[in-house]
Amino acid sequence: MKNELRWKVAQAAEIRWWQNYLRKKPKTDYLKWKLSYWNDLIQATGGAPNAGSKVLDAGCGPAGMFMALDNCQVDAIDPLLDTYEEKLDHFNKKDYPYVNFFHTPLEIFLPNTTYEYIYCLNAINHVADLNLCFDRLVDLLKPGGKLIVSIDAHNYSIFKKIFNLIPGDVLHPHQYDLKEYKGMITSRNCVVEDDILYKEEFLFNYYVLVTRKNV
Repeated sequence: MKNELRWKVAQAAEIRWWQNYLRKKPKTDYLKWKLSYWNDLIQATGGAPNAGSKVLDAGCGPAGMFMALDNCQVDAIDPLLDTYEEKLDHFNKKDYPYVNFFHTPLEIFLPNTTYEYIYCLNAINHVADLNLCFDRLVDLLKPGGKLIVSIDAHNYSIFKKIFNLIPGDVLHPHQYDLKEYKGMITSRNCVVEDDILYKEEFLFNYYVLVTRKNV
């Protein structure tokens, strides 16, 4: 119940954050910058999926990795997609005809397919049920498939404890360190091939974990 409440608060804060963040950013300029950002991340994590690959963008947000995957078969999911389209000028599903969008949380996303690549970027810290979501990500990945997930990892155990007791980061209901996140992945029949330090800060470091499901 506590985690569910924190998730609902986080979801409400998320849309407000996007509205404030994008308010003074011209749509064309922002989307051009974001596409360049995703292309750089693709190269940093081992290169683009093969053309025609089945790809899931889990927790895609209004300007997710789906932007850079126009030669793939893409599903993109987010529980706030309809709200983004209603309240943000920067997102319109019709701009991405190659994407199947699903307005749903990862916890209840049950497609009749599996994926060769799954991107879960700026999202796993936001989910309601973290363990269930890691289960879903691995279950939806083909054997040998690649899961790329980003995390905000605590640098200091004392602050991690404080943030767990008193929500000091309303947007992120889950508070763990790098070792714990990597353990959540390796305990689910995956290997972590790389952990890329993408942004370094005092309380949290932002990592991108490149992982692969065992065959």
